[in-house]
Amino acid sequence: MPTLHDASGPGLTAAQLHNILRLRVDVFVVEQKAAYPEIDGRDLLPDTRHLWFEDAGGVLSYLRVLADPGGVRRIGRVVTAASARGTGLAARLMDAALTVPGEYVLDAQTYVQGFYARYGFVAESEEYVDDDGIPHITMRRPA
Repeated sequence: MPTLHDASGPGLTAAQLHNILRLRVDVFVVEQKAAYPEIDGRDLLPDTRHLWFEDAGGVLSYLRVLADPGGVRRIGRVVTAASARGTGLAARLMDAALTVPGEYVLDAQTYVQGFYARYGFVAESEEYVDDDGIPHITMRRPA
């Protein structure tokens, strides 16, 4: 059974950060063929919150919550390993992330817009194509 983990940036161990980055690179860079700088300098900030499910085989699903200006929280890097897709882990991570009251924003890949709408996120931008050719949309969940 996967275990839920919740840590701030400085609270991550080197092994935890390594395993998280491995999953993010495996999916976003390799699987989705999006060569971009995955290591952006925000993972170890004190106000970055990391949530992930892990079992003996490694990190199965992950997301992070960043502090944006004006007290807005930004959800990003929502990812699930191919072997764990369809098991509800990303939904459980969203439930855990949204326990902190406040306004949230995210940039969703367009095909999962409906998933985020279930959590009260509403589109606030037109669809745009990022630098890697992947359609996205900015969504916001009011406080």
